[in-house]
Amino acid sequence: MMPDPAHKQPGGGNRPVRPAALPSEKKVTTWDQMIPPPPITSSLILPQVTDAELQRYADLVYRKTGIRISPQKKTLLSNRLRRRLRETGIASYSEYYDYLTRLPPRHPEWDAFLQEITTHETYLFRDELQWQWFRKKFLAEMASRQRGPAKTLRIWSAACSTGDEAFTAACCIAAELPDLAKWRITILGTDIGVGAVEQARTATFGERAMRLVPDDLKRRFFEKLPNAEVWRAKPILTKMTTFRQHNLMEPLPERPFDLIFLKNVLIYFDMGSKKVVLNNVLKLLQPGGYLVVGAAEGVGDLLSGMTRLQPWLYQKPQESGTRAVAADVSQSRQTFRASLDLKR
Repeated sequence: MMPDPAHKQPGGGNRPVRPAALPSEKKVTTWDQMIPPPPITSSLILPQVTDAELQRYADLVYRKTGIRISPQKKTLLSNRLRRRLRETGIASYSEYYDYLTRLPPRHPEWDAFLQEITTHETYLFRDELQWQWFRKKFLAEMASRQRGPAKTLRIWSAACSTGDEAFTAACCIAAELPDLAKWRITILGTDIGVGAVEQARTATFGERAMRLVPDDLKRRFFEKLPNAEVWRAKPILTKMTTFRQHNLMEPLPERPFDLIFLKNVLIYFDMGSKKVVLNNVLKLLQPGGYLVVGAAEGVGDLLSGMTRLQPWLYQKPQESGTRAVAADVSQSRQTFRASLDLKR
């Protein structure tokens, strides 16, 4: 991700210019009054968040998502917060925090904030070895399991960001699965960020996101938009995919899946939050189904009830549920909720 242009303050003075009206100065009574003032222009460089501001924002993000922000992320957090200050016209990190925490939970600024903090770069066909397994082994196994007229395949791309993973799965299925027309395919992508979900629904990707897509698959399943360096997935892929917002700390009301991708997201959670997330996820994995995680996420100790096939691949036993994780999850939920009460 390219670094953000530095936010500047107007006039060259040493004191920041405050927005015309902040919630702390005026009682908010309507939705429209929650909208911040127009953006401001400045010639001063806004410094990084202080240690105290970092802790306030870290606690806020944890309360909302279960994700921990470490002190080593100060520069990253500062860069991403500057974008929200520039967009809202608010002059300082502390004023933005006060503004944000007075908003109703479903205000669009909450979505914008959480998307800035939790979104990371992604692209199609990331982690080639995993997609080789998906194309050559997983899909072949699914085809051999289901020989009747009603064939179904359900996949969940959890923390899907802008849909790159979901469309990679759809692309592989379209290329490899025999008798595709006889299958009912469901690929659900979920993410905490509304903006990411909306982008995923457009089924469009820039050149950078498309750089690892094999040329033959790119030609068959995507079209390049005129006068733009953008590719759009064809209907054969989009009809398999659906996207919606979801927080992994909450249960997902869905039927079980044959395969769940939970990649490169658990590294941002602490132990208690990981247990809650894994419990929610594994409840929706079919017996015999597969869980794909990031190879470096270190969750093996939390998956002792699963069969480890690769550092990144686990299978749910046919006669087992999620007892290894569920044994601890009740306590994890209580600990998480207690931490929220202490921080309020």
